[in-house]
Amino acid sequence: MSNMVTFCTCTDLSCPFHPTNHDKGCTPCIAKNIKENEVPTCLFKKADPDYAGEGYKFEDFARLVLEKK
Repeated sequence: MSNMVTFCTCTDLSCPFHPTNHDKGCTPCIAKNIKENEVPTCLFKKADPDYAGEGYKFEDFARLVLEKK
């Protein structure tokens, strides 16, 4: 479980794709997000460290970025 990617800001440690739960780094998370038309949590947290919106879809991220402009 020492596979934490140093820049990972995701707090959902129970997610099977979280880097602490395997030895494949960010690849499973990115693949899952691409498949579901989502943006990884780390990018949401970069735009707003306190993000607690309803979703992680592309549109949600675009809205967040535009609101923070």
